[in-house]
Amino acid sequence: MWGAKRFAREGGFYGPGMTNSPPAGEPMSGPMDGVRLRAPRVPPPRGRRGESGAPGSGATSDARPSEVRPSDAHSSDVRRPLRPRLTELRLSAYANHRRRVYRLGPVTLFGGRSGSGKSGVLRAYGALSRLGGGESVREVFGDVGGCVPVWARKDAQGRRGFRIGCTADGPEGPVTLDVAVQAEPRMRIVGERLSAGGTVLLETALRDPSRPTVDAAWYTGGSSPRVRAPFPDDQLATAILPLRVSGRTRGQRRALSAAEQMVVALRTVFACDPRPEAMREPVLPGSGLLSAGCDNFADVVFRTRAECAVRHAALVEAVAAGCAGPVVDLRAEARTDGRLQAVLDRGGGGTTALHRLGDGELRHLGLALVLLTGAGVLTVDAPREVPTALGALTLLADNFDRCLDLNQRFTLLELAVLMAERGHIHLMGTVSDDSWAIGLPGVTVVHLES
Repeated sequence: MWGAKRFAREGGFYGPGMTNSPPAGEPMSGPMDGVRLRAPRVPPPRGRRGESGAPGSGATSDARPSEVRPSDAHSSDVRRPLRPRLTELRLSAYANHRRRVYRLGPVTLFGGRSGSGKSGVLRAYGALSRLGGGESVREVFGDVGGCVPVWARKDAQGRRGFRIGCTADGPEGPVTLDVAVQAEPRMRIVGERLSAGGTVLLETALRDPSRPTVDAAWYTGGSSPRVRAPFPDDQLATAILPLRVSGRTRGQRRALSAAEQMVVALRTVFACDPRPEAMREPVLPGSGLLSAGCDNFADVVFRTRAECAVRHAALVEAVAAGCAGPVVDLRAEARTDGRLQAVLDRGGGGTTALHRLGDGELRHLGLALVLLTGAGVLTVDAPREVPTALGALTLLADNFDRCLDLNQRFTLLELAVLMAERGHIHLMGTVSDDSWAIGLPGVTVVHLES
């Protein structure tokens, strides 16, 4: 995948600076002249058992409580990543997960039988992301009944709830966040703890159930080690802390840095599940921002093809590797009614409209487009105060392998690993069968037991 490798090597990600590239379709000088793009060789399927490794390099985990451990303590001789990202997801009591700790690599796939909780892991990740973006707990957990563990029983006051958490690594080292949510009788966040380097930097607790607030205490490092104040019980205190703390002491600045790292790691998440039936339909020109179902695929291709030839060349190569027949270009054509229709250029004047492609080919197109673009081309709530070069997008792909053949799966994973090496995008998906992905370089496979 020469085009994708060149795009990654040049630090490619979608941002304002990308518009200086020559539009696609214009001649490009350089090593692309005379190069014939070829699909990557598909390695044979690998066995599911008996292969292991370190996370991020073809690792496999059965995710049993006895086999997983919390993140190691911060070490001064370890080079910290520049872009914050989640490295661990903890589901202490959530749905059918109990005391589970899942290590996350830049590219992570969750496999297992139906009912093992694969989709629940992605929902928990998405919920933490929305809480980090400032949404209220009632907006995030609409179906709160599905989040409460099935074995949970009400206490003497009739209360039930669930607990989730995560670890974000970045310039400040590993930062852990744990959240306890009360689902009944009234939904609220009853406890939260933000820690780094063995120090609790922020902690909240419900003191008076009759009030809509929790008692929050954050680390100062001064004469008074902690400062207390009431925080609303329907929002994540970590997301609010930068708005409430001045940062006058060294301890406060440490707490603020940890909170900001966690929020940045959580914020930019895009859940994508391409819908082939919607991608086949022509669309009206719009914002050029890709929707979660890739319904407006033609509109986004019309925009990206004109703005960055290098990225578009990499997309065409990925499309050619996953579609039957030759593909020399991908473009959007305007119809007489003003709508846009995406077509594959087969060369020699022949084209194929998207409504003639199979479901697997269309899902391959949608996921490849997301992997090769950034938050600027997606309908995602990215933190505007963070420079694009310092942020990273996390793609959540439930049923990643649905309708995809082996060649398409390997092509997309190769592209995901390539882009993850640049640090601009991470992939977290679920698959019905994880045997084909075990042992692939740069891919962490977590097998869930029922």
